[in-house]
Amino acid sequence: MLSVKNELLEALAASLEKLSPGSGAKAAFESPKVAAHGDLATTAAMQLAKPLKLNPRQLAENLKAELLSQAAFQRWVDAIEIAGPGFINIRLKPESKQQVVREVLGLGEQFGCQASNGQRILVEFVSANPTGPLHVGHGRQAALGDAICNLFATQGWSVHREFYYNDAGVQIQTLANSTQLRAKGFKPGDECWPMDPENPASKAFYNGDYIQDIADDFLAKKTVAADDRTFTASGDVDDLQSISNFAVAYLRHEQDKDLQAFNLKFDEYYLESSLYTSGRVEQTVSKLVANGKTYDKDGALWLRSTDYGDDKDRVMRKQDGSYTYFVPDVAYHIAKWERGFTKVVNIQGTDHHGTIARVRAGLQAAGVGIPVGYPDYVLHTMVRVVKGGEEVKISKRAGSYVTLRDLIEWTSKDAVRFFLLSRKPDTEYTFDVDLAVAKNNDNPVYYVQYAHARICSVLASWGGDVASLQGVDLSALHSPQALALMLLLAKYPEMLTAAADDEAPHDVTFYLRELAACYHSYYDAERILVDDETVKLARLALVAATAQVLHNGLAVLGVSAPQKM
Repeated sequence: MLSVKNELLEALAASLEKLSPGSGAKAAFESPKVAAHGDLATTAAMQLAKPLKLNPRQLAENLKAELLSQAAFQRWVDAIEIAGPGFINIRLKPESKQQVVREVLGLGEQFGCQASNGQRILVEFVSANPTGPLHVGHGRQAALGDAICNLFATQGWSVHREFYYNDAGVQIQTLANSTQLRAKGFKPGDECWPMDPENPASKAFYNGDYIQDIADDFLAKKTVAADDRTFTASGDVDDLQSISNFAVAYLRHEQDKDLQAFNLKFDEYYLESSLYTSGRVEQTVSKLVANGKTYDKDGALWLRSTDYGDDKDRVMRKQDGSYTYFVPDVAYHIAKWERGFTKVVNIQGTDHHGTIARVRAGLQAAGVGIPVGYPDYVLHTMVRVVKGGEEVKISKRAGSYVTLRDLIEWTSKDAVRFFLLSRKPDTEYTFDVDLAVAKNNDNPVYYVQYAHARICSVLASWGGDVASLQGVDLSALHSPQALALMLLLAKYPEMLTAAADDEAPHDVTFYLRELAACYHSYYDAERILVDDETVKLARLALVAATAQVLHNGLAVLGVSAPQKM
């Protein structure tokens, strides 16, 4: 149906050119808001009426006559109807909708994908501090980031997945001190265990059981290996640097296991510390000073970020000579630009909202040619976890939060990914563990996967070669349920494009649930393995195409498409 739609679009453009030279470039179709009104619609008559000083209804009549004279419309269109002030609704012939079955079976996993556009995109996500296990918020980031990467890949982008490690902050010192105390035999609650002087009710150090695990392995002089480092512990409880290095490597290894459980791989791990050791931070500050975008006040160096829309100027270098956290962020994004990534997407929690204006201000003030609005941000809320009707707030492993691995162990990788992608990122989400393991239609991932497995069961019962279905006679596919299913299959490519443009993988989950429901309705309405060979093959081709699109959509989400359930 993609080819059909393209033919009709070319015919619409040609018709518009005849009515108003130069207007053909504006040719476009929409989906009618009410399915009963037709399969395609265009508002071209209403858009052209005013500049042409014509009645939109009359212009719609003229455009309708012109369209009916076009060979593509004669071949593929059943009827053209004018509604309201000049809407043009188009009803397609069954054979036009049937073409999508051949397209899906012919393209397979490439259905919905665009050719390479020659552009590179970097998506930075998860980026957890190496101070503890990944929590469910990181899980939401992981699901979002990976799915957004997959979406852009379908649109022809060369995608680079990057994990940024904040390994140069006070958190690392806190981790080292916490581990050292555990190695010396102390534990949270002991009198010597540090408290936050500004908030005595809050522990200043990390209290999870994983800190004791790190300390035990450090004392045992173990070696730990992560994707980007290997370190052997000295076992000396007074060697704080060795404890720090070992703890970071240990938690990097633990986070690697979390990511492996989530079936997620990164192309690069970028260290915050490298921005200092390479001189990038100092170079960035020098650029800002040289460009006259800074000033000294109260012993600190300030960025004139209000010149770029921020609500107030921001401190860059504090009185003690250390930099505020957004300065290395600016240096990091200049590095992204210099590495050739013209488009960058950062997946972060909503608590990072305040950094957007200052980072973008710093990039503009640096004057290195970075466009306004660089980078893109996708912000997400945290996730509540409910199990047995009650909220789960802590994990024995982490001490103060539910870990990503807990969630995967309680449910499955597929359920975690699908559930965490099923809402807009900036909306609150409650993860219901009991629902995620339920084998019923209320569980959205089960509902979609079951549709795929159900089709595979039908195909297995038939026992033929799916590849042979590409050339079968599809004329028997004309029932309302079959036509609705084919029309929905045809919407998959444009859905992918829109989801990528909006950086909205939740659109894919909505589509898959709708497709599964449409298939189940079709299955309930028409028996597939009938005696009539022509009808049987046509219906098998339709359901095989449906299984392929379900498979493709689930793959974008990083979710499996099981053949049996």
